[in-house]
Amino acid sequence: MNLRDKAMTWIASTILAAATTTGTCADSSDNDGVAAIKALTLDGGTIVSAVHDTAPTVTTPDGKTFDNLQPRTIVKIVLNPAKGSNINVEIWLPDATKWNGRFLGLGNGGSAGSINSMGLSGPAAGGTAVATTDMGTAPNSDSGVGNPEVWKDFGFRATHLMTVVAKQVIKAYYGKDPSYSYFNGGSTGGQQALQEAQRYPADYDGIVANIPAHCRTPLHAYFLWNDQILHKCPFTESQEKNVIAAGVEYMASREVPVLAGKMISDPRCDAKDIEAVIALAMQKDPTLTPAHAEALRKLFDGPRSTLTGERIFNGIPFGSSLSAAHNHLYLFKWVFGANKALADIDFGKDIDTYTATLGPYLNAENPDLTAFAERGGKLIMQSGAADSVVPYHATLDYYERVVEKFGGLEKVQAFCKFYIIPGMPHGGGPLNNVPSLLNLVVQWREKGVAPDVLQARRVIDGKTELEVPIYPYPAKASWDAATSTFKPIDGPRGGVERVAERFRPAAAE
Repeated sequence: MNLRDKAMTWIASTILAAATTTGTCADSSDNDGVAAIKALTLDGGTIVSAVHDTAPTVTTPDGKTFDNLQPRTIVKIVLNPAKGSNINVEIWLPDATKWNGRFLGLGNGGSAGSINSMGLSGPAAGGTAVATTDMGTAPNSDSGVGNPEVWKDFGFRATHLMTVVAKQVIKAYYGKDPSYSYFNGGSTGGQQALQEAQRYPADYDGIVANIPAHCRTPLHAYFLWNDQILHKCPFTESQEKNVIAAGVEYMASREVPVLAGKMISDPRCDAKDIEAVIALAMQKDPTLTPAHAEALRKLFDGPRSTLTGERIFNGIPFGSSLSAAHNHLYLFKWVFGANKALADIDFGKDIDTYTATLGPYLNAENPDLTAFAERGGKLIMQSGAADSVVPYHATLDYYERVVEKFGGLEKVQAFCKFYIIPGMPHGGGPLNNVPSLLNLVVQWREKGVAPDVLQARRVIDGKTELEVPIYPYPAKASWDAATSTFKPIDGPRGGVERVAERFRPAAAE
């Protein structure tokens, strides 16, 4: 499963390119709201269709059927803000009598390039007007080869323009603006989320940034680093499994009893830990060679500039997949062309060129969230402790840089909280009953109920196997043996090497 597919599990399980429906569609002329939408004039955009649909069932091209759909108006829009830009947007509107007054923007995954229509059905059925975008990369990631307009769309512009036109459509349809607007995205959707908070703080009242790929160009440099290493020194499935097990076993002494030896809650480590995990892996698996040990040393440490030694990105977290931590190399084609031999890209001048070309558009690294906070915005970020696709390091450090900008943790926690979920790889993990962060951000923004501990559980066959409290960073769970209860303690701050500033260039339009 690729990066895009894993990320889209945050939204829905199926991509809908086209659909057949069972039911009837009301004629658009019978609906004043639809007529009002069609009468809209969009700046740089075209309303392709606006249809009120009452069909309770949709069958996707791959044969999957979705039942019990609620009546909705589906609006499709194409935006062309510049020559070379082509952004698709889809909006689902519940009937006016069912609308709860909210608008939800949904993020995409991977390189985007298509609309996840059925991902809109759930929020719309719950009474929320909802929109998403293909981020301007249709039909596939090759659309960005040598095209700066696609870079801008994918980096930030498509999401903002989707938001602008969705609010126009909502006002035309319902006769009023949404009372509250929220954004929810994971992976690439998390990049979209943080770009919104940083660049367009007035767009949303509350934002969820799940496993955010916000440190975008350094992240893909990490993919390339891993790709080159694993190509030269591959690991068998069995070897990888033993390396993962070694990481979990080594970190067990730092865990609360219920997690020890099962998963990692805090994967922060240093060079000494890396050597210890490699030694334990070699002990577990005699097929691992000195070449494998050297490869692991590089994989766990992460990429550095061959010119300056500066940190480009951190390494693969202990207890996470090696095989999932490479590929996804389309950004290098955007800069160097489709025929560039990726194995020949160096981590000196080539990475400098790549960073300067894409970093100002794709990276969401500005820690100044003042405007978002001052208007009452609420932000929740989440990373997985076992995610090797979008590792936790850059997000933890981003949170620390926001704290530095605001001059204190308490000031930041008044509007922004960050959670690291134990054992969670990309797209979900063993703790399968983690509370909905979107519901939490809605309660925080509308009711003033700030999120605190997440009571996460692992449920198998209806039976709770594990129950673990997850506290907002930097707090962490400890175990009180005397009372057999969990309690929060102050965890360490930082603990990850910061990506060098030169690999996080300032944002540009």
